[in-house]
Amino acid sequence: MFIDDENQLNEENTCSNNPFEQKDEQTDEVQEQQDVEVKEETPCECEKLKEELDDLNNKYLRLAADFDNFRKRQAQERESLLKYGAADTLTKILVVLDSFERAKKSLDELDDIQGVREGYEVVFKQLIDVLKKVGLEEIEAVGKEFDPNLHEAIARVPSEEHPDNTVVAQMQTGYKLGDRVLRPALVSVSHNEEA
Repeated sequence: MFIDDENQLNEENTCSNNPFEQKDEQTDEVQEQQDVEVKEETPCECEKLKEELDDLNNKYLRLAADFDNFRKRQAQERESLLKYGAADTLTKILVVLDSFERAKKSLDELDDIQGVREGYEVVFKQLIDVLKKVGLEEIEAVGKEFDPNLHEAIARVPSEEHPDNTVVAQMQTGYKLGDRVLRPALVSVSHNEEA
């Protein structure tokens, strides 16, 4: 009998009237519904992620293209600046060139050397004025202390009347544009022979 009671108990457990069993079935149904919802949501989420990826990829490609265009524009502007940057300066110097042409024509008609000298002085001053307007500055040398950044010494001259390392003569004028030296002044520098 003991065995029959146990079998009977097992049958009761398998009976559909078991409240715990119904909850398990309901739980299974809920789980299946959730799985279906997750499966249904997953394709939507994948599509959203795919759209976001495509959107970001398009933004990246546009940004890369914009940067490439910017780089090309900068290269063209740099090339144009190097090629035509001196146009303004040359336009200003053309006035001086015209003066030289007029002076050359007037040489045929002049017998006066003083007139040629005055014409030369006028044209030279005009050229210097134009170059100063552009920013060219003459480097002062004679009487100044030797500065290797501005002067190039080509001779050392013994001198007792000038302090040591003083520029006593200038062989060629030096020029600078702003802070940049275009050409150093060629100079002779004093040297005291004190023992």
